[in-house]
Amino acid sequence: MRGEALWDLRGFGSAEKAKKIARFFKTKTGDYSGDDEFLGVNVPEVRAVAKKWVSLGNKGAEAFLLSPLHEVRMLGLLIWVERFAKADTAERGEIFSLYRKNARNVSNWDLVDLTAATIVGGWLWETKDTAVLDEFAASENLWERRIAVVSTHAWIRKGEVGLTLRLAEKLLDDREDLIRKAVGWMLREAGKKDLEAEKQFLDKHAATMPRVTLRYAIEKFSFEERKRYLGMAKK
Repeated sequence: MRGEALWDLRGFGSAEKAKKIARFFKTKTGDYSGDDEFLGVNVPEVRAVAKKWVSLGNKGAEAFLLSPLHEVRMLGLLIWVERFAKADTAERGEIFSLYRKNARNVSNWDLVDLTAATIVGGWLWETKDTAVLDEFAASENLWERRIAVVSTHAWIRKGEVGLTLRLAEKLLDDREDLIRKAVGWMLREAGKKDLEAEKQFLDKHAATMPRVTLRYAIEKFSFEERKRYLGMAKK
């Protein structure tokens, strides 16, 4: 069955599309996508295959996480997303455990962003075991750190921004641009639920936080507010 699912996935791909998709990622040797390979299948197409082959099950999907092909790993993850939405508590816990075990194979920013808030955030919102996110935030692995902050979107959607702000503060000095952007993105999302809390965070940290983080965080602010905060920022 896995072979048939991969056949369906490859049917959507093309070399031309693969080149276009690869442009969204840093693919030079040594870059974060340096080892990634692309079939040329877009997200809606991968999602369609995932819905068709959701019956592969959680362990069947896990095998796809070992692939060097970007869209194959995405397929496995999106099968988990599809199953998580309809699963009982026991299966949701199983999916979370498999995701946590394979976190380093969720190895690109789009893979994290498509799945972390739903699976990791969704499960930890239920269990309230936020220690897992602290563990990931302290990891030397780029993808685990991005999973940590993006997963807090589950709390933001429920109107709670405290966890996002706490992890954002931990990650403000991160050396990786992909973490700096993710932190800024989550700060912006937090501001949609509690603008005053976001502004208090920025008033405290704008002078020292990375400029790219700040720019993401204030993207929806008025011109005058953006000007004020950027005036506080380090160059």
